[in-house]
Amino acid sequence: MQIFYAPDIRNDIYILDERESKHSIRVLRMGKGDNVKLIDGNGNLYEGIITDPDPKRCCVQIRNVIHDFEKRNYTLHIAISPLRNHDRFEWFIEKSVEIGTDEITPLICRNTEKQTVKKERICNLIISAMKQSLRAKITRFNTPALFSDFINTDQKGKLMIAHCNKTMHRNGIADVCKKGEDVVILIGPEGDFSGNEIIAATKSGYSSVHLGPGRLRTETAGIAACHSVYFINQ
Repeated sequence: MQIFYAPDIRNDIYILDERESKHSIRVLRMGKGDNVKLIDGNGNLYEGIITDPDPKRCCVQIRNVIHDFEKRNYTLHIAISPLRNHDRFEWFIEKSVEIGTDEITPLICRNTEKQTVKKERICNLIISAMKQSLRAKITRFNTPALFSDFINTDQKGKLMIAHCNKTMHRNGIADVCKKGEDVVILIGPEGDFSGNEIIAATKSGYSSVHLGPGRLRTETAGIAACHSVYFINQ
């Protein structure tokens, strides 16, 4: 069954935008009476049928609504340094959304090489990954934040900073994070967090954690962190 994004759905009749209409009718060859699912990005899943297969204004009649579809009992916020290679950063975005990440903040650190992100492109990628993985709650993508500003803002849940500095005490994520607990994890750039950044984060309440004995690339570390929290909550 096909899934479409309907952020402004309000009643029992919904008109897909031109892009989604064209995709459903011209590309997928869907027609009158075909079943579809809509997600609104707020956690609701709508089940309906196509009543007017117009490739510019496809009309769907809603038959059923599932509120808080597959809602989790925890939230995950990843603050991660942008990468110079856009493809690798976008790969992280796609896979983290599929695993289940509620919020992503590009984190500008001392060793961050690329401080800008293609926000519109990334938001479109998030929508695509949300539909692909059948998630009804959209991942929030924030504007880039300076490291010092971020660690001094009020964040809820268990706070962690993942780094590779073996001279500082670190625990495994499973030793720090509990099932059902909201989580915020900081992931640094290719050159890792500086010693001063790690110290500043710990003073702000962040626990130092590692992601295993190896040294991971930033995007791989981000996915490893997401999956660790996901696995703990199964």
